[in-house]
Amino acid sequence: MMTSVVAFVGAALLIAMVPGPSTVVILRRTVVNGRRTGMATMVGNECGVLLWGLAAAFGLSALLLASQVAYDVIRIVGAAVLVWMGARALWQARRPGPVADGVPGGTAAVSLRRAYRQGLVTNFANPKAGVFAVSFLPQFVPDGAPALPTLLALSVIWAVVDLIWYIPLVWLAGRVAGVLQRRSVRRRMDQLSGALLVGLGVRLATES
Repeated sequence: MMTSVVAFVGAALLIAMVPGPSTVVILRRTVVNGRRTGMATMVGNECGVLLWGLAAAFGLSALLLASQVAYDVIRIVGAAVLVWMGARALWQARRPGPVADGVPGGTAAVSLRRAYRQGLVTNFANPKAGVFAVSFLPQFVPDGAPALPTLLALSVIWAVVDLIWYIPLVWLAGRVAGVLQRRSVRRRMDQLSGALLVGLGVRLATES
């Protein structure tokens, strides 16, 4: 059992290190609105990871493998969410800096609840995460181990490992936020993150 857990932690860490929509959203929210908001976005993302793991444990995400219609519905919805967030970032890059607390060029406030919801939606609207969960987690269940309790434990470990990876990234992004808050840098960052999100959304919508 311990060998399986160690192997699973290593694999989960490698998976967390692969950049994706969640990475873009978490880092952009941290730079634009501060470390606390970035942490809230990250927690929302990890709740999405945990939900996909639990869905895999209870066999719900297997429906995505069995039903092309179910997969396509979630895929199109997820793609629309990514394109919408990317389009908003690109639109903000074209506008002058927003006014916050009466200071031109300040950062518009975003509630922690909204940041959490954005992280959750970004992760949970990605059907590839569900397909991955249902094909990834069972590989680390040792022979003879009770399937459901082991899958539930692995789901929690997956979310914790993902969290451990993102915490230093959010901290680092918060440290350099002062430099990145400069209007010219912010505009370039909005353009880059917006283009990445739109590209990821289009890719998700068009792939089979």
